[in-house]
Amino acid sequence: MNRFYGTGVAMVTPFQADGQVDYEALSRLIEHLIDGGVEYLVSLGTTGESATLSDAERKNVWSFTATAVNGRVGLVAGIGGNNTTDVVEQVKHFDTIGYDAILSASPQYNKPTQEGIYQHYKAIAQAAPLPVILYNVPSRTGSNVNADTVVRLASDFKNIIGIKEASGNFDQINQIMRDKPDEFLVISGDDPITLPMMALGGVGVISVTGNALPKKVSEMVRYCLAGDYKQAQTLHSQLIDFTRWMFVEGSPAGVKAALKQLGICGDTVRLPLVPVGAVTAGKIVAETPKLAQ
Repeated sequence: MNRFYGTGVAMVTPFQADGQVDYEALSRLIEHLIDGGVEYLVSLGTTGESATLSDAERKNVWSFTATAVNGRVGLVAGIGGNNTTDVVEQVKHFDTIGYDAILSASPQYNKPTQEGIYQHYKAIAQAAPLPVILYNVPSRTGSNVNADTVVRLASDFKNIIGIKEASGNFDQINQIMRDKPDEFLVISGDDPITLPMMALGGVGVISVTGNALPKKVSEMVRYCLAGDYKQAQTLHSQLIDFTRWMFVEGSPAGVKAALKQLGICGDTVRLPLVPVGAVTAGKIVAETPKLAQ
């Protein structure tokens, strides 16, 4: 599980201008992230616009990514949804070659009870051929995986190894940190609060901003892991405004604007997402080269 200490990046899926997956750009992105010193990559999480890809496209992206990474860093597949039976079938038939874990967001829209969330993840854990990382992101799913449910899942299923926690609720985070099994990993799922989460015992981040700035983000996280919060704070402060621009008009539109400025991929997103507007794009274009140095 040490492979998940540090910086993971929730990779975007690059698209050509016509909306097709841009595999040349995906290759450039992978090299950019590995060269930037990140510890692992997440393929087709929500940042990868997985909801807008077909089954065939998802399989192709996963396979291409595993081949391109070739074991050089850790690799996680995002497999989630609000139809438990369908998610379980995807997990059962997932080609695990090259992958280290599955990241699964809690069900969106249905707004299940805590018992429903527990049973959803229980079914996934029992079917999963790889370790499972929970993903709690209430702002997108419409429901929260509360601390008691997280601890219950972590205690009942040894192959549920961690959580990407993006609730922003520090009372909840405190409870998880206090009550979880020692080996259970708590990972920031929200770039702006990575530093304070790590101060409480988090082991790193699964970052959106890291797509564009892998060196800066991973350096900050490594300072946190080393307990040098003074140096980490300096880098954290440099990232505050840039990270805000990554999300002000939706993700991953913001970070794709930064990646376009860096020459890694275009800024095309699939509907219902649209590229960021001119004002936000101008701010991102102005700051990206400075922070990428």
